[in-house]
Amino acid sequence: MEVPLILAQNLSKTFTVAQKDPGLAGTLKHFISRRYLRIAAVRDVSFELQSGEIVGFLGPNGAGKTTTLKMLSGLVRPSEGRVRVLGFEPFRRCAEFLRQITLVMGNKQQLIWDLPVLDSLRINAAVYQIDGHTAKERAREFAALLGLQEILTQPVRKLSLGQRMKAELMASLFHLPKVLFLDEPTLGLDVNAQLAVRDFLKTYRDRYGATILLTSHYMADIEALAERVIVLHRGGILYDGALRGLTDKFSPFREVDLELADDVAAQALAGYGEARKTQRRRYRILVHRQGLMQALAEIMARFDVRDLAVKEPPLDEIIAKVFSEGEV
Repeated sequence: MEVPLILAQNLSKTFTVAQKDPGLAGTLKHFISRRYLRIAAVRDVSFELQSGEIVGFLGPNGAGKTTTLKMLSGLVRPSEGRVRVLGFEPFRRCAEFLRQITLVMGNKQQLIWDLPVLDSLRINAAVYQIDGHTAKERAREFAALLGLQEILTQPVRKLSLGQRMKAELMASLFHLPKVLFLDEPTLGLDVNAQLAVRDFLKTYRDRYGATILLTSHYMADIEALAERVIVLHRGGILYDGALRGLTDKFSPFREVDLELADDVAAQALAGYGEARKTQRRRYRILVHRQGLMQALAEIMARFDVRDLAVKEPPLDEIIAKVFSEGEV
């Protein structure tokens, strides 16, 4: 049986937070006698990742995604449970373990603000004992994949947000880690920059056999990169399985887009499902899967249909529904 590259068993993390009432009286009371609140950020989470997998890690703000990534990367020690990454206990921060992982957070930076990108890469090469020739070739390879050839000699402070974020990703992977923990790597990027980052990550995984655990609020990132998703809700796992299975489990509807020859009120289609008018003579109906064929037959018989398409509802709508209604 293949040993998982990442193993989390009954993983939990509880933080103790001091509580203080507002005002001077609250401050004095807090100084003399403090009250504490225990917050369960992650509760009894278990999963495994095999070598080469790209897994989407989804959940609303406060679901425990970043805390879990920090436990897997060794920044936070679990309160309970067992975690192994590449056979190591992450919180022990073994040098051999750290050489094989990276944690990229979309709102953090490691590049030195006033130095050219190339100088920061040279510093990373020295830290990870990468010889000069290898570092030069790797910088050329990564810059070509990310479209950064023209900016390597520019100070980081001169770069646009998209250029800087791609350079941050480049620096984070310069030591060729086997495991990538990515927390919102496309945060704040425009569409073109997002596409470049996704293509780079797919190429990196294919070329170096890396395992990637990815969190993102951009569902396009998840759809483009991950075949499997883990959904966290209120600190626990709500779903772990194929991305397509998420739709089957949480969305019992299909989306029917219609163009009719005549302009009718949306209420005329309400009997087939949740209907709304998107523009003149065009409509969107959410039809229950089980009654889809019958509904389509009745619509075709009753209306003069010019165009018809059936598709899954957008993933972001399904995820929003899961977060608002789901229970662990």
